[in-house]
Amino acid sequence: MRLCLLALSIATLTAQVPGEAEKAAQAIKILDGWNAIAPRKETRSLHFVLWTPNDRKPPANYEARLTRMMEHIQEFYAKEMKRLGFGPRSINLPYSKPGQLKIHLIEGNHPNSHYGRPSGSEIRKECLPALKKAGIDADRETIVLFCNLATWDEKKLIFKHNSPYYAGGNFQRGTAWQLDSPELDPKNIPLKKPMIQDGEYGRISLGKHNSIFIGGVCHELGHALGLPHCRERPDEAARGTALMGSGNRSYGDELRGEGKGSFLTLAHALRLASHPQFSGSTKEFNSPSSAEIKELSISAEGKAIEVSGSVVANPPVYAVVAYFDPEGGSDYNATTATAIPDTNGNFTLSCDALPAGKSGELRLIPLHVNGSTNGWMSQTKFKYPYTVSKDGTPDLSTFQIKKSLAPLIEALNTKRIDKARKISSALKNPRAAKIAKILLSQNDAKGPISQSTQLVALTRLTPTSEKVGWGRPSYDTLPGPSPLLESGSKIFATGIYAHAPSLHQYKLNKKWSKLEGTVGLAAGKSGSVRFEVKGDGKSLWRSPVIKEGQLKTFSLNIKTIMSLELITETTPDGAASDWGLWLEPTLKR
Repeated sequence: MRLCLLALSIATLTAQVPGEAEKAAQAIKILDGWNAIAPRKETRSLHFVLWTPNDRKPPANYEARLTRMMEHIQEFYAKEMKRLGFGPRSINLPYSKPGQLKIHLIEGNHPNSHYGRPSGSEIRKECLPALKKAGIDADRETIVLFCNLATWDEKKLIFKHNSPYYAGGNFQRGTAWQLDSPELDPKNIPLKKPMIQDGEYGRISLGKHNSIFIGGVCHELGHALGLPHCRERPDEAARGTALMGSGNRSYGDELRGEGKGSFLTLAHALRLASHPQFSGSTKEFNSPSSAEIKELSISAEGKAIEVSGSVVANPPVYAVVAYFDPEGGSDYNATTATAIPDTNGNFTLSCDALPAGKSGELRLIPLHVNGSTNGWMSQTKFKYPYTVSKDGTPDLSTFQIKKSLAPLIEALNTKRIDKARKISSALKNPRAAKIAKILLSQNDAKGPISQSTQLVALTRLTPTSEKVGWGRPSYDTLPGPSPLLESGSKIFATGIYAHAPSLHQYKLNKKWSKLEGTVGLAAGKSGSVRFEVKGDGKSLWRSPVIKEGQLKTFSLNIKTIMSLELITETTPDGAASDWGLWLEPTLKR
């Protein structure tokens, strides 16, 4: 392995949060112990492509420049893994000859004007035949596609790009789409001059431009290796910016004296430790994995959330990573906590880096010794809502409700109604008891509503018309094994499932004066929708675009309304995952 040294300070190389080295040592002990039994050692390398449209030539001397770039990134990972206690483990680079990275030069089918940022899938398809001819199955390897679509004016110092720039993958395979341009070279990272005009970031130094885009290569490669986003916790901030947060923009800033640069969190170093690129092992590489967490406890202790449990898994788990992801900001602002299970699978972790006044989702990711994590972060089955008050105190009432209702839901799913009723009668949480009563009454006939009733759930009325974009209409439950109406880290007792596009109509006949409620997207669904209420054909209220985690309340005067329409619309991103919900819609006299 030929490494290009980074001029990092000794403080940056050695700074650790207390306990990191101990956790790394414990994790390595489990990993190495498992790999020592019937080992399967294999050196897997990344595979590199320089793709260029058919009316362009590759940048001059691209082999040497991309070699320097990838060795710089290789050394970054190696130094960060070493600092955290894992030794200088890093990505493996293939060489066509000593000192020169092996790069597959592939010409596209169309001219430059045909392609743009959304062209990643098309470009990848164009590369597959050449890679297959070279003996590389892109669906079983990690590939890096440098796309020659940027425009660099060396005389005017103007840069523009219209290139795919994203990635995804896991321990078995991955693809990183990277932009390439002739001025992107690690040699330029320390330069404060000249100043250039960057089409996305404005007037910045050539060095900062290189930090952003070479850091972007490092960041996107992390995604191709299976790393999700996360930001640094306050106790980690002394090191700089987490690579998988906004660290793609600060990579190498320390070389210009403009910041502390980027670093790798322990959470992500733990994930990489079992990746074949870093471990040199493909033992049980294609074996299925499974994990269960027994005796799970999630509690609020002061301003922190504490988690404990016992993980039972096959193959074994060597670490558990927790992501505390507050609403908004996608998962870029998630912070992490880590734990190494003992010999019985018991683990405990804690996090107090919780933004005040926001709801969030806790995701637990068991890390298997063969590299598996059972899916991307948002796909884990171990997801738990929480909220944080304005004074920073965590509220776990939604988790407690879900936990108390879990046995009842299991009984309902297995048609054990008598057991479900027994569980319901024993519930002590008033909110959980109310939801349980509604779940148990799903098959009950809807009776007439008395004129003396002053307040009633809209779901007690039978709609005159109903239509949803996916599945069947559903009231007070969600389709699927988990019926709870969860949205914005809250659980609602009543509601209407309204996957966009949907329409629900009701005859009110001027019998009600107010309609109140909340709208949101079902937890775990990544779509976006817009809601509208119409009365007698006229719009009474229209929401902004609503995404996961967002809730919007409404209160409408409907005293003169004969016919009510609840409409859920798709947005320009399409109807995928558009699980709109009308939550606790309530009629008042």
